[in-house]
Amino acid sequence: MTRRTLLVTASPHRDEALGSRLARKIAAQQGGDLLVRDLAAEPLAPLTVDYARALTLRDPLPRANATLELSERLVEELESTDRLIIATPMHNFGMPAALKLWVDYVLRIHRTFAASPQGKVGLLADRATLVIVSSGGFHRTGGSLQPNYLTPHLEAVLNTLGIRAPQFVYLEGLVSRCDAPEAMIAEAAAAVDDTGYR
Repeated sequence: MTRRTLLVTASPHRDEALGSRLARKIAAQQGGDLLVRDLAAEPLAPLTVDYARALTLRDPLPRANATLELSERLVEELESTDRLIIATPMHNFGMPAALKLWVDYVLRIHRTFAASPQGKVGLLADRATLVIVSSGGFHRTGGSLQPNYLTPHLEAVLNTLGIRAPQFVYLEGLVSRCDAPEAMIAEAAAAVDDTGYR
């Protein structure tokens, strides 16, 4: 059976972004079908008051409900694939608004997670997941380290969906190393191999 990968990209630089280039390279090496959700090319609509109210109902709404149409489409993209790659920049120490909006659509009670006395329980099937994080500065190694709220936030989101062991790879210091993009992609590709992501 042909494996299918969902690639979610969130950089305003779109295909020119190093993270997006690395993600497509990895997806091509893995083979199979590729479904791309480019959050910069096709921005998601802001959440509406009707959507916010629907999320607070105790009983799940029918999947065909128009209020949840976009959310349902995004969730179905996840359900129809068995691998996930997220390529995202770090904006102001956290995830960009475009990716946060995607999270708000797919992380949905009664649909992708359930509430239990022990906490939230993911309802989606676990899958191999790689997150490529690009940043202008350094937040893991280097001289002046910056805060990183993106990784723990996104890891918590994925765990809540049912994705239990996402792998993270970093493209750091893009501002100071902008003259060596190919070397950075090669380094990050080697780091992906070390994660064991398949």
